[in-house]
Amino acid sequence: MDVFESRFFTAEDGLRLHARIYPAGNPPGAAQERLPVICLPGLSRNVRDFHPFARLVAQDPSAPRRVIALDYRGRGLSDYDPNPENYNIGIECRDVITVCTALGIARAIFVGTSRGGLILHVMAALKPDLIAGAVLNDIGPEIEADGLRDIRDYLSQRSSPATLDNAADGLARIHGAAFPALSRTDWLDMADALYAEKAGRLVTDYDPKLTDQLQAIDFSKPLATLWPQFELLAKVRLLVVRGDHSRLLSPETLARMATHASTVKTVTAPGQGHAPLLHHPDIFSSVRDFLAAFRD
Repeated sequence: MDVFESRFFTAEDGLRLHARIYPAGNPPGAAQERLPVICLPGLSRNVRDFHPFARLVAQDPSAPRRVIALDYRGRGLSDYDPNPENYNIGIECRDVITVCTALGIARAIFVGTSRGGLILHVMAALKPDLIAGAVLNDIGPEIEADGLRDIRDYLSQRSSPATLDNAADGLARIHGAAFPALSRTDWLDMADALYAEKAGRLVTDYDPKLTDQLQAIDFSKPLATLWPQFELLAKVRLLVVRGDHSRLLSPETLARMATHASTVKTVTAPGQGHAPLLHHPDIFSSVRDFLAAFRD
């Protein structure tokens, strides 16, 4: 049976934040001494995105670790923010630090998918000692405008499918070309993670105002980069995962990240776009090896 605990925390401004905690499996003694893994989802996503991944890490037969997955404000079971301008990586980074402090976590291995990886760039400047190592899932210090425009356009088309099967069909229709490696089960899992029933309807599980800042981006101008922050982040071990068909993280940026420091390792998720499913067998083995390199 899947075992996790839902916990709620209070942000600095009083908003209620939600996290799932997956306890480490056997052997319990050694597991308690290992660094926990903290999972940070993408822009509009939530803790359910990491459910299959969290199970694999928490129940690893040789080196289980406690896993914490966070809902940012405005996503999942966390409160919506009455001020949409607070949906930014600076405030969300402080929220992550608040949850870590409440849980007594002084150091952790982070897994940041897309938006989560951007938050880690900020955290490297604000709270570097908290990061023992990190997996950056299809994200880096330089974002491709075409990929960000894709995300803006997709999130602007909110849908309300009749069933999860319909939702899975829709996801496969829109994203299937970029994710040929995914099975029907994968699409159903993705639909279950993305949609929630509210007022008798299936809707995407985030505050619609979350996309306001995306709509304001002027794509005629170069996007800001985070290379100085990446220099700080690259002081610890990093695994950078790029989706084979990603339009957000370019091969050129991935190569530059790989040559930046000896601490940076890279891997490509075959048959996946933005952002790869980390629990997929052809990529999880690389993540597992990365985690195994941490002896604590």
